[in-house]
Amino acid sequence: MNFIPRRQALAALGSLSVAPLVGRTAFAGDKPTGAERLRGKAKHVVSIWLGGGMGQIDTFDPKRRGDPKAKQAGSYYDSIDTSVAGVQVCEHLPNLAKRMEQVTAVRSCFHDVIDEHAAATNRMHTGRPVSGTVTYPSLGSVVAHELGPVQEGSPPYVLIGYPNVTRGPGFLGSKAGYLYLTETGRGPAGLSRPEGISLARQDRREKLLAGLRSQSQQRTAGDAAIEDYDATIEQSLRLAGPEFSKVFDLSQEADDLRNRFRSEFGQRLLLSRRLLQRGVRFIEVSHNLNFINGTGWDVHNDGILKQHELIRDLDQAIATFMDDLAKNNMLDDTLIVITSEFGRPPQFDGGGGRGHQGSAFTCVLAGGGMKHCGAYGLTDDLSEKIVSDPVSIPDFFATIHAALGIDWQKYLYDGDRPVPITDNGNPIRSLFG
Repeated sequence: MNFIPRRQALAALGSLSVAPLVGRTAFAGDKPTGAERLRGKAKHVVSIWLGGGMGQIDTFDPKRRGDPKAKQAGSYYDSIDTSVAGVQVCEHLPNLAKRMEQVTAVRSCFHDVIDEHAAATNRMHTGRPVSGTVTYPSLGSVVAHELGPVQEGSPPYVLIGYPNVTRGPGFLGSKAGYLYLTETGRGPAGLSRPEGISLARQDRREKLLAGLRSQSQQRTAGDAAIEDYDATIEQSLRLAGPEFSKVFDLSQEADDLRNRFRSEFGQRLLLSRRLLQRGVRFIEVSHNLNFINGTGWDVHNDGILKQHELIRDLDQAIATFMDDLAKNNMLDDTLIVITSEFGRPPQFDGGGGRGHQGSAFTCVLAGGGMKHCGAYGLTDDLSEKIVSDPVSIPDFFATIHAALGIDWQKYLYDGDRPVPITDNGNPIRSLFG
């Protein structure tokens, strides 16, 4: 009797069960056959994370003006026209308004996690609900796993912000993990030689480590976990060298350009361009600016009073980033993604701010060689319900994968368990020429 290996059998069963999934409500276009598979030309991703929940009705999906004092639902700001006919954005996005022919605000995104930041952050990074049995990889780790760095000797995935498990490699292991830093004034602390450690002492330490690694490799040959850890050490030693460290020195950029980027967030984007040029594949940049309005994008109560400062900062920095990428012939190669945990409802809370809304919100795509249209999807007159072209988070992730040329229908493996790479999402087909 011939037995089928467990992995092969599970993969076959999984492929038979993709189409009739129960509870599947979003559909971003007819499911293509292998011959019709969409393949974009982007090489890099810069994913901008707006922690707290960007209000779509106050940014990229504006509606009629509301009044928090009168408790009249609606936008907090006026709307302005953009370079795409029929598409408007908030008045505090004037720079991006002029560039919307290179942008698509996907206004019909949704998920079923609404009230809790941690669970929604996990969903927006992994595309999955929290699981007690599987630690799923983040989007950045999946891209790193599938494509590796653009240039050998560079990390495939860099996080400019605070690390946590939702941004990590999950079952893919540390090779698909990230290099992180929390400020642009210096490189990653783990790659910097501590003060008081001379080059000679550092050299002795590395020789001692090399001996220990060699002994360990002999004792634990074939242990995947040990080999994975050792590969991480090897990459860290390469990245700690002076050649790669130069990428973090923003003083090499012209003062005029740095001034146009303005804020700390802008400097993070400038550093991102330098990292892309060095061969990094995927970068997540946190817009970590709670000090501007005291709450960041989580605008409950009076946190909304200075929300416009966050929006203006986002507008100036991203518009400058797009221009800088275009000047360096990198905009078509670089897909810019803007996401947050969820959106905000049109109603105002007791303090004049807004609550959470995961049933309809906006994620943004720009550059990346896509066929942009200014806006995709439609919500009702208060941006509260999706009217047409719903896009689930797996669909949104599948669109990113397709833009990079990754097969969004393939399976990853947690041991012998096949895991659909996007939880069965489908790309937004109209964004591909």
